[in-house]
Amino acid sequence: MEYRHLGASGLKVSVLSFGAGTFGGQGPLFGAWGNTDADEARRLVDICLEAGVNLFDTADVYSNGASEEVLGAAIKGRRDQVIISTKTGLPMGEGPNDAGTSRPRLIRAVEDALRRLGTDYIDLLQLHAYDAGTPVEEVLSTLDDLVRAGKVRYVGVSNFAGWELMKSLAAAEKHRYPRYVAHQVYYSLIGRDYEWELMPLGLDQGVGALVWSPLGWGRLTGKIRRGQPLPEQSRLHQTVEYGPPVDDERLYRIIDVLDTIAGETGKTIPQIALNWLMHRPTVSSVIIGARNEEQLRQNLGAAGWSLTSEQVDRLDKASEVTAPYPYFPYRRQEGFARLNPPVV
Repeated sequence: MEYRHLGASGLKVSVLSFGAGTFGGQGPLFGAWGNTDADEARRLVDICLEAGVNLFDTADVYSNGASEEVLGAAIKGRRDQVIISTKTGLPMGEGPNDAGTSRPRLIRAVEDALRRLGTDYIDLLQLHAYDAGTPVEEVLSTLDDLVRAGKVRYVGVSNFAGWELMKSLAAAEKHRYPRYVAHQVYYSLIGRDYEWELMPLGLDQGVGALVWSPLGWGRLTGKIRRGQPLPEQSRLHQTVEYGPPVDDERLYRIIDVLDTIAGETGKTIPQIALNWLMHRPTVSSVIIGARNEEQLRQNLGAAGWSLTSEQVDRLDKASEVTAPYPYFPYRRQEGFARLNPPVV
């Protein structure tokens, strides 16, 4: 297993990490993802640790806290072997202070997460979404207090727009608060919007990407094919409305190339899609999920090898889309590109 620095921090994380969204299995969205209990979770954690995975990601909103509880039970007795990442900020109730990242909300959320996880510190705390109703200075000063208290070691964000992240980083630098070292983002062969602004920002500011839904909301498993109905067992039947939309013809075009490369390499379609992501700029770790041991072992097979440059080029071309202004086409023209060389 390869290990990389998480952004500009000194923390080293495995290039593949495990997402515990399948743990707990409560509610319409997370119930469709999976229903892994503590015993099953312990076995999946065993397999991850044997393979060298050290980062485990969850969130308070996953199954209303049950994911954190199951993960805590699964790592009991081996806390020093794992890096725990959890997220907060999305609504956990109907009350006026049950959502967002205000000072009281963040303090309570961290205390609740520590209790559910059965630990006294969180390695990486990420804000699940930007809170437009709370000043960034209030958010950052609270995170600073939590870091100084030893309850949180590193901080990051998830699903921020470029200006939201940059505003926060500027405030952190001005007031000498902890800087965000990670950005958990949606990124895949069928979702490359991350490359337009957030990737260059990450390179410039030392913010590492933790990639969620690297198989495009389950579309890059190889089970969805042109001219065939959606498989009965696909979770897209229950969750498609929650995920980003995808043009069908573009998806089929990417699958066709993945299929060809699978024949050339002897690897599976998911392994190729994951491997492509692992070698993109700013990516610190790709978060994989699994409802069972077979899925997990297959996804872990994405590490330890590389696609050829020609294969990467084919995947790039099959998955490219025209970016919006001002990123394309002007940035690709000679004069603009001379000032701002493309990242990828």
